[in-house]
Amino acid sequence: MADSFDGLSAFLAVAEHKSFTGAAAAMGISPTAMSQKIKLLEQRLGVMLFQRTTRRVALTDAGASLFARLAPAFTEVEDAIAALGDYRGRPSGRLRITAPRVGGARLLPPIVARMQERYPELALEVSLDDAFVDIVGAGFDAGIRLGDAIEKDMVRVPITKRSAWSIVAAPSYLARAGRPRKPEDLSRHQAIRQRMIATGVVYRWELERQGKPITVDAPGSVVVDDAALIVALAVEGVGLAYVADESIADAIAQGRLERVLEPFVTPGPPFCLYFPARTQEQPKLRAFVETVKSMRDELDAPPRSKRGKKR
Repeated sequence: MADSFDGLSAFLAVAEHKSFTGAAAAMGISPTAMSQKIKLLEQRLGVMLFQRTTRRVALTDAGASLFARLAPAFTEVEDAIAALGDYRGRPSGRLRITAPRVGGARLLPPIVARMQERYPELALEVSLDDAFVDIVGAGFDAGIRLGDAIEKDMVRVPITKRSAWSIVAAPSYLARAGRPRKPEDLSRHQAIRQRMIATGVVYRWELERQGKPITVDAPGSVVVDDAALIVALAVEGVGLAYVADESIADAIAQGRLERVLEPFVTPGPPFCLYFPARTQEQPKLRAFVETVKSMRDELDAPPRSKRGKKR
C-alpha cells in the first residue's frame, strides 16, 4: 500500500499548482526532486500524467482522470487525520467503565449524568461485574473497585472516603435463633457465606473490638458468590449476612432486615477509580477523573454511628 501511494501527493501538488516549481516550493523540496517523483510515478503506473513544455504544465487525459478521483479521496484522508486532533484536545469517542454491581449501581448514575451534561459528544459504556476484571485485556478504559482489591500497578483515585457494610438478619431468623450480642456468639448461628469470585476463597468476616481487629470464620451451610443473592437469602431468614449498606437500604427501611453486632462492625476501604498509568493522558479519561474528583463529597456514603466493612 505504501508503494501504491508513493508520489501521489507530489502528483496532486503539481496538478493543483500547474507548475513543478510551485509544487516543489509548496512541498519544501527542490524542483529536480519533484520532477524525479513524477517521473517514477509515471513509470510505475505506465502512463503519462503531464504534458510539459517550457511554458506550461498540463494534465494528460490519464492525469485528468486520476486527479478527478484522487483529489476528493485525499481530502477525505486529510480530514480524517485532522479529526484525530479532537482526541488530543477534547473528550470524545467511547469510554468503557467496569464496576461491581452494588457499588457501581450507587456511584455511577450521578457520575454518568454529570458526564453527559458536560461532554455530550462522549459515549459511555458501563459493565457491572463483581468478578475481578482485567481492564486492559477486556478493553476497558478504567474500573471502580474497593481500594484493597486493586492491583498495585494501577493508578488509584479515591471516589469515597469509606465504604459501609453491616451484619444483618431477618426478624424471623432472629426470633428463631436469637440476636448475637458479641462476635463469640456467631459460633452458635448460621451465616450465609460468600465465596469471593476473584480468589475463590470463602470470606472471613472482619470485625473490631476496642480498636483491635477480629477475624471470624462464621459457620454456615450455605455458600454463594453473588451479593444480591446473599441479601435475598437473608430476607428469607436463612441466616446472618455480611453485606454492603447500599444493597440493604430498602430492606432495612421496610423492616425486612435488622442490623446486629453494630459496635463491632467498622468502616471499610474506599471505592476507587483505577486505570493504567499510560492511559491517563487521554482527554476522555482525564475528563472522567476530574468529574469524579469534583463529585467526591456527594458520592461518599452517608456516615452512620457504626457501619459495615470490606470484603
